Amino acid sequence: MADQDGTTATIRGEVEPGFEPVREAFERNFALHGDVGAGFCLYVDGQKVVDLTGGVRDLAGTPYDEDTLQLVFSSTKGVTATCAHLLVQRGLLDVDEPVSTYWPEFAAAGKADVPVSWLLSHQAGLIDVDHPMTLEQALDWDTVTAALAASPPVWEPGTGYGYHAVTFGWLVGEVVRRVAGTDIGSFVRTELVEPLGLDLWIGLPPEQEHRVAPLVPASAAGFGEGAPVDDVPTADGAGEDHRSLVRLLDELLGEGNLLGRTLGAPGGAFADDRVWNEPQVRAAQIPAANGVTDATSLARLYAALVSDVDGVRLLDPDTVDRAIVPQVSGDPGSSLVVMLDIPFALGYMTHSGVSPLLGGRSFGHYGAGGSLGFADPDRRVAGAYVMNQMQIGIAGDPRTAGLLAAVDQVVE
Repeated sequence: MADQDGTTATIRGEVEPGFEPVREAFERNFALHGDVGAGFCLYVDGQKVVDLTGGVRDLAGTPYDEDTLQLVFSSTKGVTATCAHLLVQRGLLDVDEPVSTYWPEFAAAGKADVPVSWLLSHQAGLIDVDHPMTLEQALDWDTVTAALAASPPVWEPGTGYGYHAVTFGWLVGEVVRRVAGTDIGSFVRTELVEPLGLDLWIGLPPEQEHRVAPLVPASAAGFGEGAPVDDVPTADGAGEDHRSLVRLLDELLGEGNLLGRTLGAPGGAFADDRVWNEPQVRAAQIPAANGVTDATSLARLYAALVSDVDGVRLLDPDTVDRAIVPQVSGDPGSSLVVMLDIPFALGYMTHSGVSPLLGGRSFGHYGAGGSLGFADPDRRVAGAYVMNQMQIGIAGDPRTAGLLAAVDQVVE
């Protein structure tokens, strides 16, 4: 198991008897797949059976351990979807009702009849706003949600789907805010974090910043080979030769392509992916992309969706059953946003060749670069993988593939 500086990666944590293949897969990620710092956790029947961390957090060689926090990009969407389904379970939100029932301003620009379910399943056509935005504007909740409410859809809602990579969070999050009467960061804290004892934030407090592992950018040239640790970008402008994924997509597909627009939304504010390492971005509420957590907490949350965890179950089986029914096929060529043909349920990804989970009715959500939270309601298993080394991809890479294969091997 080698870090990218050639030293042996230190693996920490515990594995219950019978789950040794999962540890071996985790170790291989450092030896063969370029992991720098990472964590993996697994629950079965509400009990934690694997809890591992390994490698280093930063250039100083700080251990990537149980105290480390990680920004997990779109793995945040599973958290946000769970908030919406809690409101459904309580009879406060009906996903078949128009969004405008709860958020009247959303009716503008021909969107009056768009149901909440289309927000959750990426069918609303609002992958972006209709004008450029600065980063400062994008970090202000009211500015972004007002722009989304006023913007016309990029395609006629309901006629197709495409991954709302960043706007999903404000769209679903504003519905949660209107229904619950509190911002989504506070809702996550009171309804998820406090009952389960999680380290999880949408809107990271300043006093937690020192725990965060900076993201290590993927090597665009290598398409999956990690960048050296000393290439970690910083908020002070280091790495001036960096070429963001959005810029590369503009070169490959032409400026204004839908994939680049959805990844850089709103209004191109996140076109430079170095900004995700900035504290001000982690401090904002971007509930599609800037959740900060660890593998233990994310796995524990998913475990509480499919089993009791220390007496806490977040969603009852009927609510889960409805939430994980695929709403769009994910068939090749089905997505209006190219290269992202993923079968989406109501806020969660479901198992497919391009979003591999545990087969059957397993569900969850990947994050750009490799992170993952997942659960299988039939095997009552749940887990999560987080890491600082980004790889090129939206829904998994060899690291998660190996971990999932090991889980599938040891869990009946």
